Amino acid sequence: MQRRTAEQRDRNLTWMLVCTNDRSSEHACCADAGGEAVLSAVKSWLRERDLFWSRAAVVETACLGLCSEDGTAVAFQPRDEWYSDVRPGDVGRLLARELETDGVRSDADERPAVQG
Repeated sequence: MQRRTAEQRDRNLTWMLVCTNDRSSEHACCADAGGEAVLSAVKSWLRERDLFWSRAAVVETACLGLCSEDGTAVAFQPRDEWYSDVRPGDVGRLLARELETDGVRSDADERPAVQG
């Protein structure tokens, strides 16, 4: 077992958590609201810009607690930014505003409004 905490911190990695949770109930879930398509769009956007695993990583998650039938939940950690109602067509705009080309948060752009 190797402890690699310092190495990860030095990378200044942004983790994008994308919910694809599926459940059988009367409540909305990200799986039914396009979670897999959002996850795929995030991965494609990162790969097209050579950002995947450089300073940005994507993680498929279970419920993030922002359930909606209007889209999936996405969180950016460790900076504690949370979005709901994300659709595949929103991904490019969202990531462009949250990440610069080197994977560092861009504060120059106005953030998309958080819904829900």
